[in-house]
Amino acid sequence: MQVSASMNTAEWASDLWRRGCERLATELPEQQFNTWIRPLPPATVAGEGADAASALVATLKVPNHFKRDWIRRQYAARIEAILTELAGRPTRLELALAARDAAAPIAVATPGAAAPQQLSVLPAEPSAALKPVVPAPSSIVLPSQAPASAKHRINPSLTFDTLVPGRANQMARTAALHVAGAPGVTYNPLFIYGGVGLGKTHLIHAVGNALLKDRPDARVLYLHAEQFISDVVKNYQRKTFDELKAKYHSLDLLLIDDVQFFAGKDRTQEEFFNAFEALLAKKAHIIMTSDTYPKGLVDIDERLTSRFDAGLTVAIEPPELEMRVAILIKKAEAEGTPMPEDVAFFVAKNVRANVRELEGALRKVLAYAKFSHKEISINLAREALKDLLSIQNRQIGVENIQKTVADFYKIKVADMYSKKRPASIARPRQIAMYLAKELTQKSLPEIGELFGGRDHTTVLHAVRKIGGERQKNTELNQQLHVLEQTLKG
Repeated sequence: MQVSASMNTAEWASDLWRRGCERLATELPEQQFNTWIRPLPPATVAGEGADAASALVATLKVPNHFKRDWIRRQYAARIEAILTELAGRPTRLELALAARDAAAPIAVATPGAAAPQQLSVLPAEPSAALKPVVPAPSSIVLPSQAPASAKHRINPSLTFDTLVPGRANQMARTAALHVAGAPGVTYNPLFIYGGVGLGKTHLIHAVGNALLKDRPDARVLYLHAEQFISDVVKNYQRKTFDELKAKYHSLDLLLIDDVQFFAGKDRTQEEFFNAFEALLAKKAHIIMTSDTYPKGLVDIDERLTSRFDAGLTVAIEPPELEMRVAILIKKAEAEGTPMPEDVAFFVAKNVRANVRELEGALRKVLAYAKFSHKEISINLAREALKDLLSIQNRQIGVENIQKTVADFYKIKVADMYSKKRPASIARPRQIAMYLAKELTQKSLPEIGELFGGRDHTTVLHAVRKIGGERQKNTELNQQLHVLEQTLKG
């Protein structure tokens, strides 16, 4: 492609990159483009040889190692193809680390927009349709499986690559990727909540590992809330609060698990508030986890909970069946013992509570197969997990489900059998029918009989309705998860 007389080489190179970005914007989901491509400064384009028809090299400056590696894996091939087509000759993409004061990002005209806009690193508000670019699923690694760094307390095995992605952790994982790509810029603080054993700790360690890979000298610290409480108590006894401030106020990234443990501890809350304000003021990043959303925390000062909710709050939900199966298969592969898909489905259908229990069940099956010198099969899995299955079958009956659901939604157990139909009663009744079908071996007619002699089609309707809503309604999914854990208790 020849440079026109009215356009010098620099202008042509800038125009080539701009047009390439506009093309890429039409091919990628908006959220992916906004996160990984838009924030970048324009690439410089130069010929590899003196010949006007020689191949081109487009050099693209990226802010850190994490973003460089991600763009190389996910987008480099497509960018090269687009630039080659637009330039009319082979174009190779090179990714280089930019200085910290890199140039401002290029303005790219988004299809349908009236004019090009200055681009920001990330959108100001999270989209409900976040769609992460994820690497191939790999095995979950439990925190106990590798020692954490003594300095940072970061477990090097808990990375984004070792986290199995799925619908249950999609929003939280995407938000964590954003933070890892541009710490201190947006989603600060990031508040991740959900039940036990769902991967909250894994996710925040992954952010810490990503930052340390890019900046080995970064001041990163992971700790459990109880460790912070212990530090406050120790420094209070010694009257050495300057040491506490020096330790926490100078961090670049603070990762803190289970902030619900701050409940009722006024001095701890005051010191955490001070650390929180100091870190935000210096644009350090804070990521917290909890078993409930900020406004659901009890005995914690409102000025703290309001700040917890000021950045981005996302939930990690219990893994759906397909994700549980993927975890089992990948983890079994990592152990060097492939698991047949039908066995993985059998285990996943019977172990629903959380990832931690799922992996515990897997270890039992693998150990049983090893010690008995038998092939892994559904019968072997049933034998290996017989204690777990018998406890579930013995403890969970329809009557127990009815009582648990009635208590949870504050209605009478008698309402489960009655003909009353207000939403405040009909909804919990449908949820109880759904759980009865999911957690017991009862048939639809048997369940209907135990709910006041209802027809099996009524039960089927309830099962399909609640099951369908569970896939879309995060709040309902969390409630069902709590009920399931209570019943399996």
